[in-house]
Amino acid sequence: MRKNVIAASLVMCAVLFVTVFAAPSAAAIGRKVVDDAWKRIAAAAGMEPDPIVYESEKAPNAWVKFQSSNKFSVHVTQGLMQLLDSPDEIAGILGHEMGHIKLGHYNKGVTRNVGWSVLGAVLGKAGGAAEIAGAVGMSLAESGFSREQEVEADDYGANLAIKAGYSPWGLYNAMKKFRDNGFKTEPSGFNSHPPTDRRLQRLEERAKRAGGANK
Repeated sequence: MRKNVIAASLVMCAVLFVTVFAAPSAAAIGRKVVDDAWKRIAAAAGMEPDPIVYESEKAPNAWVKFQSSNKFSVHVTQGLMQLLDSPDEIAGILGHEMGHIKLGHYNKGVTRNVGWSVLGAVLGKAGGAAEIAGAVGMSLAESGFSREQEVEADDYGANLAIKAGYSPWGLYNAMKKFRDNGFKTEPSGFNSHPPTDRRLQRLEERAKRAGGANK
């Protein structure tokens, strides 16, 4: 059984895990657009932001890297900047990441990992079928909790972007670009993120309530 280890740095990944790679569209937003959006999102959340950490990775992604509950950094990849084409979209993504920070997902994640580590040690003594069943059960339970965090961060991020003066459709449009370019999480009990289509449906309904038709 794979044993859970609490690392010094816990990474809460953004938006989705990439399951299929496809070439993103031409570069559309630069660092100034990202930096400006991050400042507005942080201000709306009542925080003084540290600078964004830019990564050269081609896969579109953003994440919060925690060292503790109050020490963290926000990372954005070049691939994400190439995929998106409006301030509203990056604001939605950054609002989602701020959700992980403000909703205490670091502390919840540490608590969960401690629990599964203890359970894993007990099940490991049983061996055989019991050990396998325990590993599968823990994977499913962990992924379910993480999915709840992602949905919470989606809701928080969409609301925060609106508060910061951005379109309520920003996160939906960003997520749709992920899907349309081949970056999509499929339904599976072992995926830590909710299925992309399910998230899009939820975000679309929320955006319609907040701001009418997509522009």
